[in-house]
Amino acid sequence: MASAASVTSLADEVNCPICQGTLREPVTIDCGHNFCRICLTRYLEIPSPDPEEPPTCPLCKEPFRPGSFRPNWQLASVVENIERLKLVSRLDIEEEDICPEHGEKVYFFCEDDEMQLCVVCREAWEHRAHTVRFLEDAAGPYREQIQKCLECLRKEREEIQGIQSRENRRIQVLLTQVATKKQKVISEFAHLSQFLEEQQSILLAQLERLDGDILKHRDEFDVLVTGEICRFSTLIEELEEKKERPARELLMDIRSTLIRCETRRCRKPEAVSPELGQRIRDFPQQALPLRKKMKTFLAHISLDPWTSHPKLLLSEDHQQARFSYKWQKSPDSPQRFDRATCVLAHGGFTGGRHTWVVSVDLAPGGSCTLGVVSKDIRRKGELRLRPEEGVWAVRLAWGFVSALGSFPTRLALEEQPQQVRVSVDYEVGWVTFANAVTQEPIYTFTASFTQKIFPFFGLWGRGSKFSLSSLEGAANLP
Repeated sequence: MASAASVTSLADEVNCPICQGTLREPVTIDCGHNFCRICLTRYLEIPSPDPEEPPTCPLCKEPFRPGSFRPNWQLASVVENIERLKLVSRLDIEEEDICPEHGEKVYFFCEDDEMQLCVVCREAWEHRAHTVRFLEDAAGPYREQIQKCLECLRKEREEIQGIQSRENRRIQVLLTQVATKKQKVISEFAHLSQFLEEQQSILLAQLERLDGDILKHRDEFDVLVTGEICRFSTLIEELEEKKERPARELLMDIRSTLIRCETRRCRKPEAVSPELGQRIRDFPQQALPLRKKMKTFLAHISLDPWTSHPKLLLSEDHQQARFSYKWQKSPDSPQRFDRATCVLAHGGFTGGRHTWVVSVDLAPGGSCTLGVVSKDIRRKGELRLRPEEGVWAVRLAWGFVSALGSFPTRLALEEQPQQVRVSVDYEVGWVTFANAVTQEPIYTFTASFTQKIFPFFGLWGRGSKFSLSSLEGAANLP
């Protein structure tokens, strides 16, 4: 059986050089070094001082191709086996009240080294200057921390149970709305010709799918919430059992246990996704041609040259932008971006629902950022692309797409979008992105808008460009 020291030594050999933790989904790059897949992905998202240069290995600084790293299944198997050995090693350790070094009963706890000591250990030179207390005295504050953690966890559990109840009521309301819309559709089509009867069948089928999707979302929501409640219940039971243990057992791994509890955050899911709610709200528009001409909600926007970074070349009609390393002779102004190669659209919105379509053409290594920003977005110096700074955007890069939340999140899409539809519902606070060709959802931000917002565009990479679809062309999109 492997000793604890040897297992620890083995575990150190399979640590990720970036996060210093055990390798998760290890991948190998050109130079042969291994990293966690998620760590290497986030490393590649960090802007390089010289965008034309290929990224370099975080360990040996050798250049490698971003798309060249490959899964290391053999190393993943080794990591899994080491994890099993660590578990067995921990189970083999005997938990006794006797000091293994001196054979004396353990009475004390060293706060500095987080060690349990006997009387001989207490007098050792390395502990003389440390804070040493009796086991029960040392355990008291930790019991109080456990109690606080229990109270917080119970509160979180009650909150998510409240969310479950509220979301289920929303589902019932939506189901009722769908049933009402069914009746209206049937009434509208009662006096129409065969052509309209065919349209009736199409719309009813869509409503049936909506009904099924709502029920499916409800089932998925219930599973997710039940899982969250079970996880919190398990953690609460573990802490309650830990709290009642003798002081020596309670103090074992106490800090890691408390950190695990304190960093545990409740996921607050929504039973009704923004995309599903949008489909239900949009449905009446499909029936409007039965009575009157449908109004379009597509926004006709144009780029504002007074905000454009000098490296962006705008077309005369302000519908296209191209990246250039050559600076344009653009007069400086408070509205112009001076470091971030970005541009805003004219006008902006203080209410309503708006949609526009952007066609993206990226050169190798290029990227394009799309979304909306608040009126007082920072124009000078470094621009942090995240909701906390008033930016709700996604980035299309060469080979992948990322949602620019508090931390960039790489999205798993069926295909790289060439045309992106951006939709904003100001009152609801949704910024939704979708593939304008395949209709595949890309990402949705939830915000609370309090001031004017503007369509936002960023571009990088020689030869990369984007263009805004005309109102006529966009109107033909679903």
